[in-house]
Amino acid sequence: MEFRELADKYNTPYYLYDFEKYKKQFEKIQEAFRGRKSLIAYAIKSNSNLSVVKLFADMGAGADCVSIGEIHRALKVGIPKYKIIFSGVGKRDEEIREALEIGILFINLESKAEMGRVEKIAKELGVVARISVRVNPNIDPQTHPYISTGLHENKFGVDIESAKEIYIHSKNSPHLEPVGVHFHIGSQLTQLDPIREASEKIATLVKHLKVLDIDLKFFDVGGGLGVQYSDEVLIPPYNYAQAILSTLSGLDVTVVLEPGRYLTAEGGYFVTSVLYEKQNSGDKRFVIVDGAMNDLLRPSLYNAFHRIEFIVGEGKKEISEKVSKADIVGPVCESGDFFGKDRYIPTEIEHGDLVIVHTAGAYGFVMSSNYNSRSRPPELAFENGEYRTIRERESFETLIELEEKFI
Repeated sequence: MEFRELADKYNTPYYLYDFEKYKKQFEKIQEAFRGRKSLIAYAIKSNSNLSVVKLFADMGAGADCVSIGEIHRALKVGIPKYKIIFSGVGKRDEEIREALEIGILFINLESKAEMGRVEKIAKELGVVARISVRVNPNIDPQTHPYISTGLHENKFGVDIESAKEIYIHSKNSPHLEPVGVHFHIGSQLTQLDPIREASEKIATLVKHLKVLDIDLKFFDVGGGLGVQYSDEVLIPPYNYAQAILSTLSGLDVTVVLEPGRYLTAEGGYFVTSVLYEKQNSGDKRFVIVDGAMNDLLRPSLYNAFHRIEFIVGEGKKEISEKVSKADIVGPVCESGDFFGKDRYIPTEIEHGDLVIVHTAGAYGFVMSSNYNSRSRPPELAFENGEYRTIRERESFETLIELEEKFI
C-alpha cells in the first residue's frame, strides 16, 4: 500500500480499504457454503460506506440491517428488498412501518413486546409481516463481554420456550408469518464448539416447530467469525460451514449468514502521523499522533489490540534493537484517547512519520464522531491497482451546517 503517497495527497488521518482483500474474504464464505441454499447478508453496521456496501451487493450479497438508515443504504446501492433483513433489539414504530411498506425479506423479532408492535403496525397497514425470531441459546461464545450476545445476561433475543410461544402466536395471527429463525452468539468468535452447540440447539427448535406445522424457511446463523488483530487462531470458513451444516440434517432451509467484521476488518487501515513525542518523569514515553479516539474508538472502548506499524521518513522501519516502550496517543482531552499502550516502537521517530493501525476496516469509521469538534477523516479505497476517494474529509462547514442557522 502506498501509505506515504496517500498521506502526501490527502493528509492524515485517513482510512484505507483494500477492496481486493474484501472480495477474497467474501469469496471464501461463498465457497464454504457452495452447494447449499444460502444467502450472505452483509452486516452493514461493520462498515456502512456506500461503496463498501455496493462492492458486496455487486457480488450478490444481501444486507443485515439494524436501522432504517442501513436499509436505505442497502436499497441505495441496489440490494433487492427480498435480500434485506431488519435486526436490532429496539426498533421504533416508524422504522417497523417503513420496513413493512418496503417489503423486506423479514424482520427479526427480539421480544414478545416487539412482536406485539409489529403485529399492530402490520394490521394498521393491512399487510402480513414476515418475521423471524432471534433466539438466545444461552451459550458462552468465549469472546469479549461487550460483544457477547448469546447468554441470558445479554439483552439480545429470547429463550427457546419464549420463542416457541412467539412462533405459535405468529402462526395463528392473520398479520404475522413466521418464516425464519435467527441466532447470533457474539462477535470475534475463534472457537468452533460454541457455534456448533448453538446451531444444534436452534436446529432442534426448528424440528420441534415443524411438528406443530410451523415450517420455517430461513436458518439465520448470524455472523461473528473472528479476524486476526494479534495472534488469534482463526476458524477456517470451511470448518465453520461444516459445523453448521452438520446440524441441519433433515431440514430444507436456506442458511442465512451475516458476516461483517470478517469481510472488512483485515483489509482496512487507519493511517495517522506523528505530531511529536514527550517523556514524563519516570521515563514514561508518549508518541502523540494526529488521529484520535473520535476517529478510531475500539482501543478506548474495548481496550482492543490493533497491530501498529511505523513508517519512518520515506521508508518502512522495522522493529529492531533500537526500540523502547511507548504509548501511542491522540490529541483528544481524555486519558482514554490511545491506540496502543506500552508498545515497543522505534526510538528514532520524527514529526510526520506515519503510524499504520492495522485491521481497522470494521467498526472504525462507523463508530467515529465529531468529539472535540474534530472533522472525521476521509475514506479511501484500493481496487484494480488504483486508489480513489469514497468519502471526503469533513470540513468545518459540514460540521456546523445543522446548527448555524439557529444562532
